[in-house]
Amino acid sequence: MTQQLVPGTPAPDFTLPDQEGGSVTLSSFRGSEVIVYFYPAAATPGCTTQACDFRDNLASLGAAGFTVLGISPDPVGKLEAFAEKESLTFPLLSDEDHRVAGAYGAWGEKKNYGRTYEGLIRSTVAIDATGKVSLAQYNVRATGHVAKLRRDLGIDQ
Repeated sequence: MTQQLVPGTPAPDFTLPDQEGGSVTLSSFRGSEVIVYFYPAAATPGCTTQACDFRDNLASLGAAGFTVLGISPDPVGKLEAFAEKESLTFPLLSDEDHRVAGAYGAWGEKKNYGRTYEGLIRSTVAIDATGKVSLAQYNVRATGHVAKLRRDLGIDQ
């Protein structure tokens, strides 16, 4: 299993393609805070719930100084369709080779119904303005996660 990140460590930099055909580089956000969340598959029930929860809280997260980036192993075309269908206005990034998920500890062994396999671990990492991890949460639930994240980050509801 890959090493999970802990607060105070530098967040691994990355450049990934987004749903609009551009690319996003984490280090370009230096000077502001970033929430990077990893989700297993676009357009599935849990991932849709989580993405829409971030969408619905985007204004208040932005007012608190946070930019939201969603990362999944989906190809760009699937992310584009997902963003359009669910009116998602934040970047969805494609990590098809799992390189970034692995660097963040969000790719590893999972168990489901007695079966063990490698896959994406639903995770969220908050990164401060200097590029260091301020919060790392692994095996998070899709439902209610943003409310818990807001509490943990001290963002008023």
